[in-house]
Formats: sequence, C-alpha cells, structure tokens
Amino acid sequence: MKPFIKHRGKSVTISQPNIDTDQILPKQFLKRIEKTGYGAFLFYDWRFEPDGTLKPDFVLNRPRYKDASVLLAGENFGCGSSREHAPWALVDFGFRVIIASSFADIFYNNCFKVGLLPVVLDEPTIAELIAKTEAVENYSLTIDLENLEISDGRDFHMAFETDEFRRECLLNGWDDISLTLRFADEISEYERRRPDWLVSI
Repeated sequence: MKPFIKHRGKSVTISQPNIDTDQILPKQFLKRIEKTGYGAFLFYDWRFEPDGTLKPDFVLNRPRYKDASVLLAGENFGCGSSREHAPWALVDFGFRVIIASSFADIFYNNCFKVGLLPVVLDEPTIAELIAKTEAVENYSLTIDLENLEISDGRDFHMAFETDEFRRECLLNGWDDISLTLRFADEISEYERRRPDWLVSI
C-alpha cells in the first residue's frame, strides 16, 4: 500500500447525505475478481446515461474537476452494505482523501486498508470548504497526516484528529498483510518450536 504522509489535491463536492455503497459502486460490478479497475464504475448510475454516455452535468464529469483527488462528502458517507469494493473504486478513480462530517463505520475502516484517508470535520467547516471549491477554479487542499493539519495555502488552516494506530499504518503504508509480515520472524520461530503433534491435528 502506498504510504500517505502529505497530499495536495484538487477538491470536488458530492454533498448529498447518506450516500451508500451501492451508489458509490453498484452491485452489478461486484462480480469482478480483480481489486483494480473499479474506478471506471464509480458512481456509475450518476455518471452515465443508460446508453453508456457520460452525463455532462454530473460533477465528476465536468472538466473543471478533472483529476480531483479530495472528495467533500455529505454526512453518513459510505452507509449501506459493507462492500470493500467501494473504497477500491474511489482509490482507483484517483481519490486519496474523503472529508465528511460522519462516515459509516465499516466503510470508514475499509478506507484505511487501501490507503484512502477519511477525515471527519464539523459541518460548518465542510460548508466553508464546499463554498470555496465551487467558487474558486482549481481549489486545492493540502492534507498533512504527519502533522494532522489541513490547509488551502490561502486563508484556511485547521487541525484534525484520527486514530493513532490507523495513522501509523497509513504513514508507513502498512495494510493487513504488511502488518502480519512485520512479525514474520516471530511467526517462523513459533512454527519451528510448535510440537509436532499440533501439526497433525
């Protein structure tokens, strides 16, 4: 997993509350066996017409928000089913940070596992960032995970909080497998010393 220390990126807003994982990645795309390529189907029903052409009015299809990597979202983002494919799709599309006033618990946890940073800020602050994003062309934010700060290089600067263990994992690029491999020597030693009769059970 790619370490996350500091990220600066263009912001974009999808501020409806209660956006669920079936809207983020519709169920018909869960049949894929890979973990990559899901970005093409992100917000599929909102981004595409029934004939497969792009809806020009949807925010992610507007040229001004091309290559945005910071998503300003509504409350309870990622609710619904627990599919881990939703964070996969967001990362594959190019997002590194999602900022919302609240997240569904399972979605929130799944984000950290793929290097996607979910940040919780209060609603007035998010409203301020949404207004700036819509008013200023190429409005960008810097999210500094090392120092737990968000700024826009202009007049906005704010501290944020996150779980310290998850922060350490992101800073070091540790996914679940990486965490396990940190104890490879101890695991090997346990296997070496384990009684033979346990192996046959």
